[in-house]
Order: sequence, then structure tokens, then C-alpha cells
Amino acid sequence: MAETWTISVGSRVYGPYTVEQMHAFHAEGRLATHSLVARAGEEQFHPAGEDSELALLFPAAAHPSESAPVSEAPAPQAQPEPHRFGREPEAGISERSRFVIISDMKSGSISALEEEIFNLGPAYRFMPQSWVLTSEASLNTIRHALMQKMGKLDTIFVVDTIHDRAAWFNFGPEADTRVRRMWSRTPEGARKAS
Repeated sequence: MAETWTISVGSRVYGPYTVEQMHAFHAEGRLATHSLVARAGEEQFHPAGEDSELALLFPAAAHPSESAPVSEAPAPQAQPEPHRFGREPEAGISERSRFVIISDMKSGSISALEEEIFNLGPAYRFMPQSWVLTSEASLNTIRHALMQKMGKLDTIFVVDTIHDRAAWFNFGPEADTRVRRMWSRTPEGARKAS
């Protein structure tokens, strides 16, 4: 019988999927080294990069002894530099960044999330679940702090407007892939205008 895997995203479990389907998901950018997977019969999910067969899809995450090439996995391509819509800080100078935070709270406490946002720096709620924040904390630090206040069904999207970066939590694999692709594209004419 062929090996199959299930994938856990948020509070949902998808699958079972064959090895061919898992390779296709990787090629489409829908399976990452941190994606939570479980083999048929396993109850505990673990990162795909830790699975002995799936780890071969992620050469950077593979152990040196596991250097067998995988012909189905395409080589990663360099992403073009995205257009910057905020100004870049000068190297070596610590500067406050401006963030836009948008949440969809279904199971967690909106007041606990908002309290954490206000602990990170001066903030203003401009819509029911949307804030602007000025903070010296990094994008990932902010996302991690806010994730601690969220439930399994809650989602969050954080944009660093100075550095043209975004981070999010609890999006499904399809939404995650689409946002990554859109965020990394350079708008037409942006390079001409620069």
C-alpha cells in the first residue's frame, strides 16, 4: 500500500495525499518545510521538513547525509525585488516602523489582542479589527506577540509599511500561496518610475 499523508492547517485536516500529490503541492509552493503533516496511522503532526521522505523536497533543511536529489522538485528561483512603498531607514540607524494590523477574531478575545497591540507602541484602531501601530519591534516579533492572544480560528495580517514586508497567521495553504505570490511581484511600470 502506498504511503499517504494528511496536512493540518489551522484547525482543519486535509488529505490523505499520495507522495505524488505532496510533490505537486511542493512544486506549487503549497507545501513548505514548516507545513504540519502526519503519515497514515500517525496522530501527531510534525513539520514536513522532519519527515524522512518529504525532507528530500527541502534541500536546505535536509541533513548532509540525506543528499539524494529529487528530480520532481524544481530548483527555487530568485524572486525579483518588490517595489518599495515606504522609505528605507539608513543602515545602522534604529527607527520606528509603521505597521497596519488587520485581524479576524472568531474564537479569541479582541480586547486581549488590542491590549497587546497597545503594549507594542502607540496605536490607533481605525476600524473594528484594524489598527495602525508605530513600534521599534520587528515584524516577526509583532506577529509572534499577537499570535499568543489568538485562538485556532483567528487570523491576522501585519504589514510593515516602511520595509514593504508582511506577515500573517492562520491562513490556509491556498491563501498563503496567493498572498506570497502577489506580495513578491513587482508592479508594471514600478521600475521605470524608480
